[in-house]
Parts: sequence; C-alpha cells; structure tokens
Amino acid sequence: MKTDIIELEKVVVRFSGDSGDGMQLAGNMFTNVSAGLGCSVSTFPDYPAEIRAPQGSLSGVSGFQVSVGQGVHTPGDKCNVLIAMNPAALKQNIKFLAKGGVVIIDIDTFKADGLKKAQFDTEDAIKELGITAQVVEVPITSMTKAALADTGMDVKSVLKCRNILALGLVCWLFDRPLDAVKHLLKNKFAKKPAVYEANCKVLDAGYDYGHNIHASVSTYRIETENIRRGVYTDINGNTATAWGLIMASEKSGRPLFLGSYPITPATDILHELAKRKDLGVKAVQMEDEIAGVCSAIGASFAGNLAVTSTSGPGLALKSEGIGLAVIAELPLVVIDVMRGGPSTGLPTKTEQTDLMQALYGRNGESPVVVVAPASPTDCFTMAFEACRIAIEHMTPVILLSDAFIGNGSSAWRVPDADEYPEIHPRYVPDELREGWKPYQRDEETLVRYWAIPGTEGLTHRLGGLEKDARTGSISTDPVNHEKMVNLRREKIARIANDIPGLEVLCDAGADTLLLGWGGTYGHLRSAAEELCREGQPIAFAQLRYINPLPANTREVLGRYKRVIVAELNTGQLADYLQGKMPEVKIERINKIQGQPFMISEVKDAVRNILK
Repeated sequence: MKTDIIELEKVVVRFSGDSGDGMQLAGNMFTNVSAGLGCSVSTFPDYPAEIRAPQGSLSGVSGFQVSVGQGVHTPGDKCNVLIAMNPAALKQNIKFLAKGGVVIIDIDTFKADGLKKAQFDTEDAIKELGITAQVVEVPITSMTKAALADTGMDVKSVLKCRNILALGLVCWLFDRPLDAVKHLLKNKFAKKPAVYEANCKVLDAGYDYGHNIHASVSTYRIETENIRRGVYTDINGNTATAWGLIMASEKSGRPLFLGSYPITPATDILHELAKRKDLGVKAVQMEDEIAGVCSAIGASFAGNLAVTSTSGPGLALKSEGIGLAVIAELPLVVIDVMRGGPSTGLPTKTEQTDLMQALYGRNGESPVVVVAPASPTDCFTMAFEACRIAIEHMTPVILLSDAFIGNGSSAWRVPDADEYPEIHPRYVPDELREGWKPYQRDEETLVRYWAIPGTEGLTHRLGGLEKDARTGSISTDPVNHEKMVNLRREKIARIANDIPGLEVLCDAGADTLLLGWGGTYGHLRSAAEELCREGQPIAFAQLRYINPLPANTREVLGRYKRVIVAELNTGQLADYLQGKMPEVKIERINKIQGQPFMISEVKDAVRNILK
C-alpha cells in the first residue's frame, strides 16, 4: 500500500495525557525538531494546577498544542492531529480536533478501569463521544513494554517511555528526522545513558510502526519559511525574558541581580538566571515576595541592574516596595507573568487582568512605566527594553508578560550582540560632582543622576519620605511635595519621546482598527489578516508600550471610525484608553476563561460589532 503525501502550509498537533505522561516533553521535542527544519512554530502548554491529580482522571489531563509551518502566529484554534494517551485525555481534548483531523489513541488504556476513571457510561468511548474523525488505535503501552523487555528496566520506568513511542509515530506522520530527536534525547539524558538508549528504542519502534502498517491514510509534508540565516532555537517566553535581562546587563555594564520568590507561572525566570553564574548573574531566592522586591531595591541602590519576578498575587505584595523605588527614583524591573485571578485564582491559566494593578496599584501618585511583550520571542526584546528604560530614565518598569507567552514557545534566531543598542546609565557628570545633590536632574528628560555608592564625593541617602527638590533633604513642605509629584509624573510622560511609535498592519482602506496589547498579538493579527482576505478590511495594531503610550497613539486611533479593543479581561485597556482619549469610539471584545483567544471567536466578535 502506497501512502499519500499531503502538503500543508501549516499543521497543528495536540499531545494529551496524564500529567505524568510526558506530554510537555514530547511536544517540546517535536517543536524543536520542526524549528530546526526551518518551520515557524507556536506552542501552548495547557496543564492542570494540581501537582498530580489521580491517574486517569479528567482533572489530571495535561495538554501541549503546537502549530508548525509557514506564517504561524498562534498554536492554532483546532488541531489536525490529536494524540490521546488515555480515555480522559480523549474526552477532555476531542473538542479541539479540527474537521477532517486524525485521532491517535493508546488503545491499551481504553479498558474498563480507564473508561470508568474518565466517567464514560459505555465501553465504546469513540461512539459515546460521537467521533466521526479517523481514529488510529495504537497499542502504545504494550509496544513500549515489548520494545524494552530485554532492558531490565522496572515497569514504572518502562511506562515513562510511552510518550517517546508516540512521538516516534508522530515523527513518521509528519516526516520529521529521528536523528534530530535522538540528539535532543541525548542532551536530555546525558547523565543517564540507559534511559537515553531506552527512549531511542521506543522512538524507533513508534516510527517503524507507522511506516510498516501505514497507520494513517496519508502522511504530511509541512512548508518551511524562507528564513534569515543564523542560529535558531525553540524558546519559551520565560527563558527569553531571562536572556533579555542578561543582554541588558552586558549592554549597560551593570551586574544583573534577581531577587525573587517562586510563583507559577514565573518561576522559570528564577530557574534560568540561577544557572547563569558564569555570566556574573546573582539570582537569589528570597523568603517571600516583599523580600524579593526589597532585595532588588537594595541592589539597585548599590549599582546593579535589579530585577524581581512574580505573578499577579506577588505584584500586589510588592506594591509598597515599588512605591519606594518610585520616590527614590531608582531603576527597577518588575516582571509580572500574569495568570487567572483574583487571589490564587487559576495558577496555570492565562489572563491579562493585572493591567490596572500595574498602572495604579500603589498608594499616592506613583507613576511607573508599563510595557508588555507580544510573543514568546518578543519577551527577549521587551525585557531588554524594560531594563534600558529603567536605567536610562531612573524609574521602576513593570513588564507584563502572561502564562500563555511565558510558557509558550516560538522559533527564535539568536541575535548578534550588535543588534541591540548600548544602554547608557545616567551617572553624575564630572562637571556636577562638586556640590552634587541626589535629586539634580537632566533638564531635558528630568531624569535624576545615578550615583553608585562608594564613589568618592557622592555620598548620599535615599528613602521613602518626600525629599526637597533642591537639597535632597527630607521635606514636608506642601509646595515642594506637589512639585516632586509633578516632576515624577512628567519624567514618565517624556519617555514617550524615547520609544517607537504605534505601527498599524493591514491598513488598506479600513475604517475599523482592531487593537490589542501584550500576548494576544498572534491571535488578533491572524484574525485581522483572515478578515482582510475575506474582503472585510480591518486594520490591526498591538500596544507593547502602555505607560506612557507611544507619542502617536492619539493620532493613529483618531484615523478610524471605530477602534475595537480585544483583551483577556473585562476591558481594562479599553477603559484606560477611553479615559485618555474620550473622543475615540471604542468597542470591546473580552474573554476571561483562563484560555487565550481563538482566531475564530475574534473574527465572529468583530463581525458582530460591524453589523
């Protein structure tokens, strides 16, 4: 039997199983191999908040969705291929299968016990779910046991390799080279050669199974991108953020310090920076969120590029410390990888619900810069930008990432060092050293000068009490306080002159602008592009700088009859923009389900507004 080969511009694959089934590992390896072949990629790890729910239960299902091919901006609304390692995984994820898709199941797990745990009423899960798609029943568990029967491994260790057998089958389906997967496995299990050999065996077994029985009617060839030459890797947003901080440290000449407390989904930033002692990084796990921000403030005063990382609940705890950095006018980068709230909320799910907290969540008039990366790879650029702005303008900067792009990944070209500018700390000029006071400022930017402790002649104190604008001494004078409040506010406003303008895509004759911010970029851009191709001209723009807004924001928004703001909250950016620009007509698309937008739902919402 000859297998047909179907060529696709892009394809979406979803791996699903128990939290302990290694779906994230299998998905990441498929992603890495595809990125190495020149495909653009976008991933969405979707896992439960429970550390380990009961095996085979609906609450314990973990998923990993990846889109690979040309012009990929999102992990895809629906998957072309769904791998379900047990009945619960099938039940929870069948809704994500696209029409005409293929389901691959481990038939060994579809026994009475597994079906009962997944709350099926009958012994025929396929019929009960009404699945009409092609279902490929593969004995993944028994094949894994057979492949490793002569290794002497215990049953538990053998079953941990099931994910790699499934990966081998998927690699056959999409013509992915096994040598590249084996290279990743060798790096993963460098200190466990027996585990590496076992996984190679089952990888080959899965690939050979597909090849020998023609498990699907067709195999697929995915189009690659015409990409710029360079070194590429698959990178998630949290790792990209950490690397962007390191680049900023190199470009500013200031040592990098991270004071942080572990919190989902931001902890990987701490983990990544803790590995980088070879680059002079100081990463300290503090006893709580308040200690994290306060240690960073102390490090900033001492002359470090100071960072603290957290999620929404931690940002609330850091608010008083951020206010201290505001009044002391010290450079500080606060990274908030947003998740569903309030309180503990949805720890492993994504939202954009911390925007108002970032803008206003402190006592007093306490303005800070707020920026937001648009994609996993953009986390590198915006982490660098957050550091540049913090150092060059002597201010706290809040970087609003989110769980979707923090955990998701994309193919990324490792940049050359000269692609990013030097960062210039505002040290006290030589001509001002004599008689210098802590709140002397650059007249154009209103930035106060940074004096590194230990510098001869620049002894000074900073603190949380208001200071005299001229002498730097503690002051309770009402006129001076108003002056300092206005100076701090105007300093932030003038940063608009030092950031890029707002850019518009798909603008051909459109009278409607679809506007988003942060990690919704891929879904909104794809929706706008598809609407334009369907004859509905929609312009699109994405804000990455939120406070201050780009200098041309009012002019750009004023060009359109209506502006549709789409965000994963109840309308926080829309309210913010409406308050600043009441003359602009703003419509809203909102979602608060702990899940990213789907392209289809954005398109439907835009159509409804235009009606």
